[in-house]
Amino acid sequence: MCRNIHTLHNFEPAANEEEVHAAALQYVRKISGSTKPAKVNAEAFDRAVGEIAHITHHLLEDLVATTPPKDREVEHAKAHARAQARFASA
Repeated sequence: MCRNIHTLHNFEPAANEEEVHAAALQYVRKISGSTKPAKVNAEAFDRAVGEIAHITHHLLEDLVATTPPKDREVEHAKAHARAQARFASA
């Protein structure tokens, strides 16, 4: 769906409020088709971001992982290596 939304579940350390908010913001931007809403829509846009962040936080708390948590640094390094390989051939 949206490349800027990253998996937040089963990481050590757990996703923080800023990451959850950023994911909610990207989701609302994608759904609304707008990166910055008009003033008339700003309240609805901000309310949606807040509500989605809230429910995402609850979802992440309730999910049960059957595998050990992933290390953020290791996953970041893997993603960086994939990006370098992808863009090096372009």
